[in-house]
Amino acid sequence: MTEPLSTGATIGILGGGQLGRMLCVAASRLGLRCHVFEPGANPPAADVAHTVTRASYEDAEALRAFAAAVDVVTYEFENIPTSALDVIEEIVTIRPGRTALSTSQDRLTEKDFLTGLGLKTAPYAAISDLASLRSALADLASPGILKTRRFGYDGKGQARILTPDQADAAHADMAGAPALLEGFIEFSAEISVIAARGPDGSVACFDPGENVHEDGILRRTTVPTSLPAALRTDAVLIAARILNALDYVGVLGVELFVTTGGLVVNEIAPRVHNSGHWTQNGCTIDQFEQHIRAVAGWPLGDGQRHADVTMENLIGDDMARLPALAATPGAALHLYGKAETRPGRKMGHVNHVTPLS
Repeated sequence: MTEPLSTGATIGILGGGQLGRMLCVAASRLGLRCHVFEPGANPPAADVAHTVTRASYEDAEALRAFAAAVDVVTYEFENIPTSALDVIEEIVTIRPGRTALSTSQDRLTEKDFLTGLGLKTAPYAAISDLASLRSALADLASPGILKTRRFGYDGKGQARILTPDQADAAHADMAGAPALLEGFIEFSAEISVIAARGPDGSVACFDPGENVHEDGILRRTTVPTSLPAALRTDAVLIAARILNALDYVGVLGVELFVTTGGLVVNEIAPRVHNSGHWTQNGCTIDQFEQHIRAVAGWPLGDGQRHADVTMENLIGDDMARLPALAATPGAALHLYGKAETRPGRKMGHVNHVTPLS
């Protein structure tokens, strides 16, 4: 794929969750169709996608048919089996590319990549067994977080270790999975940058947002942040550096800690990101349209902000607040169409919008 996609072309999306749903909506505004590949039943994206293939990522025949029916493939989550990507890539271009996926799928690979660029991260060590965990804790000489190297999100696959005597229980929590120990970072705020890069190397970044987490899940993102302009610029430059190093095409989320010694990169996400949902009501071109533009080879939007926004995730029983939120001035609701409400499950979000004067 070298030429920009024309209207009527089809973008394949691996994954049918809420991010896939919002990508489909953005693509439809540009006259593009979306074909979603999703193993689960009744995915949120099915309500708005042009076509849905419901099949396992191990189903090579279904993957080949899906790849042959689309003009480019992207994804809404990063834990896609390598075997599925191998099948698809023989037929059609995948954007963002395999390098970004393989980097982000393994926390150790990701940390090594970031430090290799000269960026600051939390101190870390690879953990293969209980002995290596005890040794790493002694080297850190501080509390840490033990994380599975793969498949963790929203606080899952993690165990805090505040004292050395908690090492055995934390290691048992990993259930034998390869792990990474990260030292605690003293930080005053967590921010994230939603950045995009086109096939031509052009880069566009949205304003950094300030994040607040509860129980390991993002609760809200506020834009603008209270950070000095110099730090906001540094955050954007870090995101651009990562995009270029990965030869990336699409939208990338970069989470950073604000410390007394500057910005420390927490992690990267090679996709549209929860902390970028504020762009839907704060910018003319939001993160979802920006991603579609990039993977389709269209010019990127500038991402300029026209409002102050606080994005609040609606999690579990927050859905009981819908009548009040719907009546709140300046509140823009985005619901994901999930049938079952469960504790800790993201059901939607609301953007509280204050237009710039």
